[in-house]
Amino acid sequence: MKLATWNVNSLAVRLPQVLDWLSKDPLNLDSTLPTGSGVDVLAIQETKTTDDKFPVKEFVEAGFQIAFFGQKTYNGVALVSRAPLEDVVKNIPGFEDDMARVISATVNGVRIIGAYFPNGQAPGSDKFEYKMLWLKALHDWIKSELVRYPKLVLMGDFNITFDARDVWDPVHLEGTIHCTQEERMHLNSLIDLGFKDAFREFEQAEKNYSWWDYRQFAFKRNRGLRIDHILVSQELRSQLTHCVIDKRPRKNERPSDHTPVIACFD
Repeated sequence: MKLATWNVNSLAVRLPQVLDWLSKDPLNLDSTLPTGSGVDVLAIQETKTTDDKFPVKEFVEAGFQIAFFGQKTYNGVALVSRAPLEDVVKNIPGFEDDMARVISATVNGVRIIGAYFPNGQAPGSDKFEYKMLWLKALHDWIKSELVRYPKLVLMGDFNITFDARDVWDPVHLEGTIHCTQEERMHLNSLIDLGFKDAFREFEQAEKNYSWWDYRQFAFKRNRGLRIDHILVSQELRSQLTHCVIDKRPRKNERPSDHTPVIACFD
């Protein structure tokens, strides 16, 4: 089973790229393989489309089932799966929010939560305060979800780095958005519930990021952040075999500023 997360930064713009990527094996993207050999479930963030305009037909024709939760211009999340999506839930139950940020479903006995965490703008801002409240609500909900679903994966654009290894310039960016103590405290509180950061469960090359600004040739200079994560519950850790960041889609014409992260399970 291969699970992936990708902030596509507008599905309307990048739908052909997403469908092309889904048709290939994420660990061998140089060759197109038969249907079923690629990613089994993809969590998408920033679809930036309302539900009535979601490209249902295109995904179904490609052999996928979908669950989506859209919003005009901003946000929007979706799950794209080769297997049935059961018990779909949108956003964080009990947390009043007009943003389309979370979508959950069960696939082959695994509870999958795809999430687009708030950006937060800047420490001290109203948007940062919203991010703190949202993260607290997420933590409390995930805690109860783990009781119901021991096999659980939380993945998406977290808009938070874990530590200096996830930052191209950790000295100058320390304390800025995505790199504050408050954000990292909330991220580690999720780990304390019993999750593992799938990427760090394996030896990885240094300066391995999932997001690069469009400006100042940031991708070419590898000035990025690792803010897209896949967290796996303890129940699934023994089945985790790989976790990689696929940088190749960031080289596409008109790419997203994010690139996919893939976790593979035995």
